[in-house]
Amino acid sequence: MNRKRLIREQLEATLQHFRPLRRVNTPPKGWIRAIRDGLGMTARQLAGRLGIAQQAVARIEKDELTGSVTIKTMQRIAACLDCEFVYGFVPCSCLEDTIRKQAQVLAAKRLSMASHTMLLENQVLSDKENEKVLSQIVEELVDTLPSYFWDVT
Repeated sequence: MNRKRLIREQLEATLQHFRPLRRVNTPPKGWIRAIRDGLGMTARQLAGRLGIAQQAVARIEKDELTGSVTIKTMQRIAACLDCEFVYGFVPCSCLEDTIRKQAQVLAAKRLSMASHTMLLENQVLSDKENEKVLSQIVEELVDTLPSYFWDVT
């Protein structure tokens, strides 16, 4: 097994733990406000714990809703709320599937160009041969992940 595939499989095992989180919706007023309210803490009290003005807490809560709050700020607030801020990506499918989809696209393009050349030389492959070659190209791309693999084409 090649190194890239092993790393990908180890990462995939870690990411499996986060898959259920895809179904968790952000509270309508954001996580900061939800946790703060759940603790019975006012914006003034959170501001005091953070050492900032109460208006700054309101701005941060609005920034969370618009997506413009920083990770550093979220970590700092989470600590003041006796929480841990968790940040990550949860793939929509497994990494291997994402790579295979891209490999299919590249392989189809490569085979299309080769088929055009072969057509000009009157050497067309059968559908079955095309499928076999396409499959081989996909496997080669998945195994090697060449530097151009994710280039926009």
